[in-house]
Amino acid sequence: MGRAAERVYTDRASIQQLESLVEELPANGHVVLLLKDGSSCDGVVVTRPNVQMFRDADEREGINATVRLERPDVPEWSQQVWLDQIVRVEHLDSSMASEN
Repeated sequence: MGRAAERVYTDRASIQQLESLVEELPANGHVVLLLKDGSSCDGVVVTRPNVQMFRDADEREGINATVRLERPDVPEWSQQVWLDQIVRVEHLDSSMASEN
């Protein structure tokens, strides 16, 4: 397996939290992600993330996922964010904001 992650999860609660975040990150959705370290980033979700199997530094296998954000107004900018580092998702586009 070639997928490495700093953190992986095997407990049901953590996996459900990751899956819940996946549902909040639709393809082409404009979002602001508030992160555990207190920072935030905003952009458009390139594709809806999928939880996947990864291995951590200790070769422990578990679940995690990433989301890639881009900004149409800054074509050279993109950011990959691990879902387990997201505290909250704020939707800036009206379609998802009205569902929440």
